[in-house]
Amino acid sequence: MVDEQFRQLERELGLLLRRAQASSASISRDVHPDLEPAAYSLLALIAASPGVRASDLATTIGVGRGTMSRQLARLGTLGLVSRRPDPDDYRGQLLELTDEGLHRFETAQQARRAFLRHALSGWTESDIEALATQLGRLNADLAAARRAH
Repeated sequence: MVDEQFRQLERELGLLLRRAQASSASISRDVHPDLEPAAYSLLALIAASPGVRASDLATTIGVGRGTMSRQLARLGTLGLVSRRPDPDDYRGQLLELTDEGLHRFETAQQARRAFLRHALSGWTESDIEALATQLGRLNADLAAARRAH
């Protein structure tokens, strides 16, 4: 029975990821026409933790520093992210959304939440909370497994 449960989990996660990729492309274009889909999650992380370091972002999403540097340079070129020196480490830089970046991100986020509210209108608050909790647990466990592997 366990194998069948993992097959079903794999199918559902695969479908969710494909839909999320398609959605990310659309939402990214809403933020900025030249924004790459993967960059939306970077904006979300920076918005949630203003002053975050690029190396911490790279660790959080599981990419190398070079990849992170290129993505952040693109966000800076688009006027969405700014950098300031880290007072605790002269080599480091702290990241924040620009006013324009924050405005564009919040507008896209509101649209995304409105879509989710509509899509999950038949769900109870406790169902939504349970899903969010389990997805958080899944993300934490996947990150831990990736670090251990």
